[in-house]
Amino acid sequence: MIERTPSVVVVGSVAIDWVITPKAERERSVGGSATFFSMAASYFGPVRLCGVVGKDFPEQSLADLRAAHVDTEGLEVVPDGLTFHWKGRYHDDMNHRDTLDTRLNVFEHFDPRLPQSYRGSEYLFLANIQPALQLRVLDQMDPRPRLVGLDTMNLWIEHTKDDLLKVLARVDLLTINEEEARQLTGEPNLVRAARAIHDIGPRSLVIKRGEYGALLFHEGEVFSAPALPLEEVIDPTGAGDSFAGGFMGYLARVGETTGESLRSAMIYGSVMASYCVEGFSYDRLAGLDHRAIDERFMAFSRLTHFERARLL
Repeated sequence: MIERTPSVVVVGSVAIDWVITPKAERERSVGGSATFFSMAASYFGPVRLCGVVGKDFPEQSLADLRAAHVDTEGLEVVPDGLTFHWKGRYHDDMNHRDTLDTRLNVFEHFDPRLPQSYRGSEYLFLANIQPALQLRVLDQMDPRPRLVGLDTMNLWIEHTKDDLLKVLARVDLLTINEEEARQLTGEPNLVRAARAIHDIGPRSLVIKRGEYGALLFHEGEVFSAPALPLEEVIDPTGAGDSFAGGFMGYLARVGETTGESLRSAMIYGSVMASYCVEGFSYDRLAGLDHRAIDERFMAFSRLTHFERARLL
């Protein structure tokens, strides 16, 4: 058995995207769920990344991850392959997008193998990959992490639901958007959908609602985290993964999952997502300081702070 360490392991995609928004376009924008998660979570403590890239992945981005103290021992570089590629165009409202091209490349045969040094980590986030691979990663952890989080998408709900249900039965936290929550449970009402998801396995559920914030369902209580009104959104790609990075990173930092810590984690996740959308790739997630993060945390808290009013 390997000694436990208070780090966060993330397993997911590392990509080179071509992103088109109403405001601008970037042809080689480094992305992927594990990339955004790692950059966001790195401000709260050690992060260990497991993924795969090809020979075309920029050396500068590898250097950026390492400069952020992200352990890349688990990032496989395939010397004769190309990195996962996604191309998409966002609509004017920035809430919807069209996929123009997807090339799995080396990601098609990704078989995540955790380095021995990762396997005793106390926190694990299974980012958006095939449920069968998520199960395979979870089985490599020894002992079981204190907290296991998972993200998924409509593709896996539609085509690999049996495998998804198997892994959901073994995780503590699910992050999902409202459309996916309804699809997974067949419940149009989010409160009933949350109850059905709790019955599957996860005791904590985060339902992401884009520009309307996110909802936390935990032990019969509901907490609503707002989204920060921003004057300009450059690129929404990676916002949900950055949210998950801030959320899991904060929980690993404080070492507890009480209702209070989960609510604070929701706000720190929202903080990191708000920075992410202000630039392409991880541009705005790189080089932050803790003072800037805490100042934005306070900006979020002011959005919903109010004093109890006396009845007339």
